[in-house]
Amino acid sequence: MEATEIHAELQQKLTNYTPSSATIALVQGTPKLFLVGIAGAGKDSIIRELMKTGNYHVIVSHTTRQPRANSGVMERDGAEYHFIDLAEAEAMIDAGRYVEAKQYGSNIYGTSAAELQLAHDNGKIALTDIEVQGVAVYMAIDPNTHAVFVLPPSYEIWQKRLLNRYGGTVDQADYTKRMATALQELEHTLHAPYFLFVVNDSLETAVGEVDQIVHGVALPERQAAARQIALDLSRDLKAALA
Repeated sequence: MEATEIHAELQQKLTNYTPSSATIALVQGTPKLFLVGIAGAGKDSIIRELMKTGNYHVIVSHTTRQPRANSGVMERDGAEYHFIDLAEAEAMIDAGRYVEAKQYGSNIYGTSAAELQLAHDNGKIALTDIEVQGVAVYMAIDPNTHAVFVLPPSYEIWQKRLLNRYGGTVDQADYTKRMATALQELEHTLHAPYFLFVVNDSLETAVGEVDQIVHGVALPERQAAARQIALDLSRDLKAALA
């Protein structure tokens, strides 16, 4: 079967996918924190620091994309992601093993009920980075879900971080695609009422702010300043892609 046919069939299944009643109850009974953010914003660093508190359990998402190097270190199966192929993704959908799964670019990303069960059984806050489409699914199931969009402090600092992350050289076609995706993510979150924004300027401060949000504290003045940075990034991205 050709790849385009596989993607077409999977897209239809993804569009129609609905978690079971047992999975819905599991989602509603487990505290959750989802970090979303443009590439290079620092989500992974924040997750590593939050895990040191002992209050969180990292949900390892599934993806059909290939492992890649971050800051020169290759991603590992079962650590950053469960790396699977399209056939396994389709089998998971058919078996109802996902909480949510979405096509993102040319790949499929999703979180499994089994991963969420581990957080629930250990009395931890389920924590992971996730795509914006996935957050919407969780919010529809449980409006008490915490969703935080992580931002770099400025467009210029963000671009420097990206260059460092990819070893100082970036394929132009891939770079343009990433910038377009980042713009779509920013536009989505700026119009979604459930996202809170955290600027990752100082890692210690960002981690503390995210942890406060999970425990019901979100300072209005910090949110206003962070939202303005999101608007500035969106403006600068549009200019760069014009």
